[in-house]
Amino acid sequence: MNKKNDKYMPISFRGGGFQYKNNYWISPIVFIILLILWHIGSSVGFISNLVLPKPSEVIIAFHDLYITGDLYLHVGASLKRLILGWTLGTIFGVTLGFLIGLFSTIRAGLAPIVAAIFPVPKIALLPLFIIWFGIGELSKVNLILFGTLFPTIIATYGAIDNVDRSLIRMGQSFNLSWFSITRKIVLPASLPAILSNIRITAAIAIILIVAAELIAAEKGIGAYIQMAGSLFAIDRLLAGVIILSCLGLIANWLIGFAERKLLKWRNR
Repeated sequence: MNKKNDKYMPISFRGGGFQYKNNYWISPIVFIILLILWHIGSSVGFISNLVLPKPSEVIIAFHDLYITGDLYLHVGASLKRLILGWTLGTIFGVTLGFLIGLFSTIRAGLAPIVAAIFPVPKIALLPLFIIWFGIGELSKVNLILFGTLFPTIIATYGAIDNVDRSLIRMGQSFNLSWFSITRKIVLPASLPAILSNIRITAAIAIILIVAAELIAAEKGIGAYIQMAGSLFAIDRLLAGVIILSCLGLIANWLIGFAERKLLKWRNR
């Protein structure tokens, strides 16, 4: 309480922490404003059509992509590669991260290798992957797997390292088994950081699949963007970029949904 004019004034309770407010209406307004500015700039000639065509032209290009069926062809090819590579990379990464975080012997053997390979730009390994796995699907899937594996490993064992040790000691004082401490204390405490990393690796996977398809693919969003760029069809190129943005938004929403379901205890 504060003392003011010899009287004590109550202070409102502020122990609720930082509460996130879902102001969903702000994003559509910002998007509409940017779209209007884009349209005005293209219409008055402030923005050259060679640099950025009108939104209506991009919509027409997207409509043509839908009518011809190429939308399903390219998006379907990219999604299959993306889902398979990202899922395997996440599963292997979380598993190896837990093994490194929980067992000192495994950490001593694998952590230096992970630290050495992690900084290598994964797209630079694509020519090597093509030599190893061929120009087909396997090289693209393995590139995504490899690119998402190491960030997931590092984020997972880093999350385990940051678990409050007083919680672990409390579990030990109640004679909980090693498995119970891992399942009831370590896993829930490390889950927020792991899910945050999964959100990042989803974006990394999208970047890698586009890069791989730009170089070695006939079908896929990256191949479509490469074809549009070679023809200087900026409207088609932007349509491909919008598709990638939509994939990123969908992935972000799905991971956010998983966070809300798995981390209900954070808002209590």
